[in-house]
Amino acid sequence: MSVQDDRREEEQIELFDLKRPTGRSRDGTDAELDIDGHHIEFELKSTTKGSVTTVRDFGMNHINKWADKHWIFGFYTKSGKALMYTRYASPKMMSAWINEKRDYISLDYALADIASKMVDIDDLKRLCGDKSVYSIEDAKKVHKKQFSQAQYKEFHDSEKGYSPGRMLEILQLRCKYVIERGSTLNNPHIPKQVLETFPKITADHPAELRKLIRQSLKT
Repeated sequence: MSVQDDRREEEQIELFDLKRPTGRSRDGTDAELDIDGHHIEFELKSTTKGSVTTVRDFGMNHINKWADKHWIFGFYTKSGKALMYTRYASPKMMSAWINEKRDYISLDYALADIASKMVDIDDLKRLCGDKSVYSIEDAKKVHKKQFSQAQYKEFHDSEKGYSPGRMLEILQLRCKYVIERGSTLNNPHIPKQVLETFPKITADHPAELRKLIRQSLKT
């Protein structure tokens, strides 16, 4: 996240009287709010243009993560220094755009699942050697940094490492990951015509946001 993006997020959090999540990560929730017994998680975006950028390598993980998120969009002057107005979108309001992206990539993800399951023990022997036990170094050559050290250890099914069957699982996961990476979208924009359907907030931001959230929870 750039310094400017971070500043805009902080401005929106303060403006709407929201909270930063505890232990927030870059790919996690941007802000949160507890209201009427509901825990609301927000995705915060800002722009100096009519449309809003999202993320690089947009894939099914983002679709699943955003399915229940509430959104706040900040529209700034061309210099990016002054906030002009904001728009709010509930999960239901965002669902059409999200489902459009889901439909676009879902076939590719289905292909990745099918293709990865076709990798068999002969492929493992040809690519990784014919061994009775594979080491963690063997596994890392296949799946690289897609597993943490803890995950590599969790996959152990013998004292010395991985059986051929378990190593085949890792190779299949690698195949699935590589194909899915090719299925991701490069920073899809939420277009102006979509954003303009969302309610605009220009004053009394905390109260107006909470009113809109309560309305969304009733639908």
